[in-house]
Amino acid sequence: MKLETYKKFVFASLFIIGFTLSCTDLEIEGTDSIISEGSGDGGFTGVANPESALNDLYNKVGGDFATQENMYALSEVTSDELLIPTRGTDWGDNGVWRQLHTHTWTPDHQFVKNAWNNLNQNIFRASEIIETTSSSTGVVAQAKFLRAFNMFFVMDLYGSVPFREVDEGPEVNPTVLSRSEAFSFIESDLNDAVSGLSSVAPGVANVGTASAEAAKFLLAKMYLNAHIYKGTGTAETADMQKVIDLVDEINASGFDIQEGYFQIFEPTDDSETILFLRSDIGARIWNSMHYNQNSPDNTGGGWNGFSTLAEFYDLFEGDPDSNYVGDGQEERRGFVPDAATANNLNLGIGYGFLIGLQYNEDGTPLENRQGQPLVLKKEIPSLVGNGETEGIRVIKYHPYDPTEDDNVNSFRQHQILFRYSDAHLMKAEAMMRMGDDATALVNELRAKRTDTDPLPSVTEETLLDERARELYIEFWRRNDLVRFGQFTAPWGLKEVSGDPNVNLFPIPATALLSNPNLVQNPGY
Repeated sequence: MKLETYKKFVFASLFIIGFTLSCTDLEIEGTDSIISEGSGDGGFTGVANPESALNDLYNKVGGDFATQENMYALSEVTSDELLIPTRGTDWGDNGVWRQLHTHTWTPDHQFVKNAWNNLNQNIFRASEIIETTSSSTGVVAQAKFLRAFNMFFVMDLYGSVPFREVDEGPEVNPTVLSRSEAFSFIESDLNDAVSGLSSVAPGVANVGTASAEAAKFLLAKMYLNAHIYKGTGTAETADMQKVIDLVDEINASGFDIQEGYFQIFEPTDDSETILFLRSDIGARIWNSMHYNQNSPDNTGGGWNGFSTLAEFYDLFEGDPDSNYVGDGQEERRGFVPDAATANNLNLGIGYGFLIGLQYNEDGTPLENRQGQPLVLKKEIPSLVGNGETEGIRVIKYHPYDPTEDDNVNSFRQHQILFRYSDAHLMKAEAMMRMGDDATALVNELRAKRTDTDPLPSVTEETLLDERARELYIEFWRRNDLVRFGQFTAPWGLKEVSGDPNVNLFPIPATALLSNPNLVQNPGY
């Protein structure tokens, strides 16, 4: 949208402060403000090469979503999907992971601060591209999508959204967009992006950058959550109809549910992927694997951190205490290769949820570091004081890349963030919130996932569970739990908080010091 219509809103100076997690020295230094040279003196003349700047911004966004900290931690580790138990001294990290699980974070939490800084920096860089007069129509549309994308996550995670014009410097007293103002700003940017972006069909070559379909997906996500962002408390029929219409338009472009669940996450053509990020998926693989689980290109093994809760694993059909091939599990729960399967497939690490005895690629049982059988346990007894085998492990992106001739991990830059099955379930939810029966639509998806039985009916609880089964570790669990009113509910090793204030993260303490117009979120 035209920035002038927002009366030249200005955003808070952002910070790059290298203090430790335990540090309380919040003194602002000259390096804290992320402001381009020439800003604020009337001298902004645009970026030198808009196409190159756009490419750099795509890479920056991909990097922000690649790590196990920051965006991934705030989106997934705060939910019932993931838990990082402290194992001996491993994964203690001054309590940062435990604070996320128990919802006891503070305004100086490292990941809260880093995510805020990264997202807001990306918003400003996108604005610079948009306001460069030499930027082509296509480049502007891409930049508007990226600005909306980053602003969406600031709005979703923090509520208030800082914004600054490209020709305003640190001497300007910053102002901020409220959550509802941010919603309108993002909506306008995305509508502009839809008009300026090409419509594409599914395919790896088409969905590594924004398309009209990607912008429509994010618009649908916006409208599905509109009652949260606008504070009305109840989904409006008009917003839900927009979700349905947008998903139908995406489907009309050729995107659809694909059979073969784990094949979707390979860097090959599929009908599901609407947008993938240029994100090294190494952290999605190795942060969960045990130290002694490896692949030909990673003989050092995993990092033995991220696990799931027993109750999340129990949402899936199949044997409650085993996930070996043939245990009656549904496709999306994956499998652990037994000795014969590992040997036949030359596959050690399984797919989905890994529990029980683990094998290497020739069918030999693996051992832990004490020389005992490597048996991954279902239950995690405590947040601290665990051994190295507590917890079911989770993997969607696999180190054995079938696109590689030598079958070694390429650490491909291909992390899916927008997927058609998510859109399909958004449509089902919109129908349900309008009072319509969404059972057939949900069962249409389940019919594509082998060994799942049709649901007799769809309620809020069953739909939330279906989204969990389909979309685990894809960045959307916190968003879903907040929308369904379940983010404050109890789960394993987390008591019920009952405090709706945790539905938003705090504004980082450093941002409040630099921007007098920022107001801390309630409860912090």
